[in-house]
Amino acid sequence: MPPVQTPALQTGSKPHDFRLKGVDGKTYTLKDVMGPKGTLVMFICNHCPFVKTIAPRLADDMKALQAKGIGVIGIMPNDVTTHPEDSFENMQKFAKANGFTFPYVIDETQDVAKAYGAVCTPDFFGYNKSGELQYRGRLDAVNPSKPATAETRKELLEAMTQVAETGKAPADQIPSIGCGIKWKKTG
Repeated sequence: MPPVQTPALQTGSKPHDFRLKGVDGKTYTLKDVMGPKGTLVMFICNHCPFVKTIAPRLADDMKALQAKGIGVIGIMPNDVTTHPEDSFENMQKFAKANGFTFPYVIDETQDVAKAYGAVCTPDFFGYNKSGELQYRGRLDAVNPSKPATAETRKELLEAMTQVAETGKAPADQIPSIGCGIKWKKTG
C-alpha cells in the first residue's frame, strides 16, 4: 500500500483524554504524561517500515524533548488481529530494543486514534503547555527509508523546542508520511 500523509495542522485544537495500558504494566492518562512546557502525543507501531527506520532517532529526540519539559507518549493504534507483529508483547520488545524513555501504550479499541484523527504511523501531535495543538509534521527531513546524517534537520525536535520556549511552533510544517493505521473491520 502507498504511504499515507497527515492532513494539514488545525492549530489550537485540544488533546483528547485517554486511559491506556503501557508496556510497563501501568495505565496512563493524558494528565499523567503532560509536561510543564508541552506534550507530544504520537501514534507509532512496531511493524511499519517508516517507524522501524526512525525508531532510534525518535528515541534520542524524545529524550531531548523530555529534558526540555515536554511530556511524551507513544500510542500503538493498529489492529493486532490482522497485524500480530504489533501485539502488546512485541510492543514491549520494540520499546526495550529502541530504549524508549516515554510510555508506549496500546489503543486496543482504536477510540483514541479516532478521537485525535490519526491517519498513519508515525503521526505526531505536538501541544503547548496550554494544550493547544501547535505541530503536526514529520520527525525530520530524511526520507524514512534512508538513514539520517549529521546534517539531517530535526524538524520535530526543533518545533517542539520552540513550543517549549515560546508556546508556538513554526508555521512551516511538512506532513508526516507513514503506513496507514490498520483499522479493525466493522460490521
